[in-house]
Amino acid sequence: MALKDFILKYAPIVVQNVGISLYNTFLYSQRHKGRYKAYRDYYRRFETAAAPDVACEADRRLHEFLRAATQQSRWYGNHQGKSLHEFPILEKTQLLANMDSIRTMEEKDGIVSLTGGTTGASMKVIYAPHDMQERFALKDHFRARYGYSLGKKVAWFSGKSLVRPKDLLRGDVYRDDYINKIRFFSTFHISQQNFDAYWQAFCQFKPEYLVGFPSSVYDLCTMAEERNLKYDGSVTAFFPTAETVLPKYRETISRVLGCQVIDQYAASEGAPFILQCPSGSLHIHPLTGVFEVVDENLQAAEEGEILVTAFTTTGTPLIRYRIGDRIKLAPPSFKCACGSSFPVVEYIDGRTSDFIWSPENGKVNLGNISNCTKDVAGIVCFQVTQSEADSVSISVVANDQFTADQQQHFLDAMTLRLGKSVAVHLHLVQEIPREKSGKFRIVKNMLTPESMSPAALQRN
Repeated sequence: MALKDFILKYAPIVVQNVGISLYNTFLYSQRHKGRYKAYRDYYRRFETAAAPDVACEADRRLHEFLRAATQQSRWYGNHQGKSLHEFPILEKTQLLANMDSIRTMEEKDGIVSLTGGTTGASMKVIYAPHDMQERFALKDHFRARYGYSLGKKVAWFSGKSLVRPKDLLRGDVYRDDYINKIRFFSTFHISQQNFDAYWQAFCQFKPEYLVGFPSSVYDLCTMAEERNLKYDGSVTAFFPTAETVLPKYRETISRVLGCQVIDQYAASEGAPFILQCPSGSLHIHPLTGVFEVVDENLQAAEEGEILVTAFTTTGTPLIRYRIGDRIKLAPPSFKCACGSSFPVVEYIDGRTSDFIWSPENGKVNLGNISNCTKDVAGIVCFQVTQSEADSVSISVVANDQFTADQQQHFLDAMTLRLGKSVAVHLHLVQEIPREKSGKFRIVKNMLTPESMSPAALQRN
């Protein structure tokens, strides 16, 4: 058993908190050194630049990125001198199967990032250190517009496995980063039964900012409203990740916590950025990469699937990568009140609000389901279907690396999230069809609201 796993399983909570604090501080030091400060200045300088200046810089960055990729990546070696549209589309299956020829560096020389895979396949990509420094420089610049800086108190709701059964019995539903003032809440156990523990820990901590799954924060806020509870703290902004921000999420979270909900898009395998401005518009940041919007025939469109070319993926070049998400562009005539020349997106339809219902843990959201693929080899894509409250069916398209041990690792991760009362049926298949819209759904919940009620669960 690895030291990290041993600590998470057996160490006292205070020891875990110290370990989390030290590890996070190490990560932040890695992300904020090197070119970080130069990138902060770079993005600050171009924030209000004129459209011609932005276009010129975007063209320069694209040319430099393609030149470097064709010189350093064996996968792209025969595409030197070609324009972007002459490059082939990169499918997720190709990225999974050909990582060794696509990447430009060894793992030891870069920063490995594992994604949860919200379209059904976990990705392991390698960032060059300056890639990661640039991505965090832009994130920090973006969040600074809303007053955030490292060291302000943050409540974080993400898919990390933090809480053991014995912790849950005591109401310990979080872990703390003492140094950086972050409280990490488990999103696996937000339910009516555990609400008091979550609400008390949240109110006692009094975060200034929130980060994480919007569906989890929405569920917590909905339960608080059901109990006529008022939050007496002051949250400045919530930065959601991994899921689409539905109108009901925005309205309820803003009403209960009194904060702005500031949307953002940047897939962890390395997509360019889409960021919400203070006027409420979603802007493509053209200096982070290129979004090509295509229809079902992969022809240019105003609304449809996106192919991404991300300038911050020099360690694992993503060129015309079919990431699986969809957007709709605003009309070219639209001018945002914020004054930015960056293109505007009407909506992002990539990360759904689908969930699996667990009698033990309530709603298990897409982010937590997708995280089951982390550290599991061989899964090309998977889909979870639920038609009964106490069972799910999982279809998996896999390669030879999905051995019996890897299958068990995947099932253990799924059981951890769904609870032992949900039967999990695994099926290996050759293909999982997309929806009529062209979108791939990782979760398909067929349950009626009545079947998820406490009374129905008791009858089952």
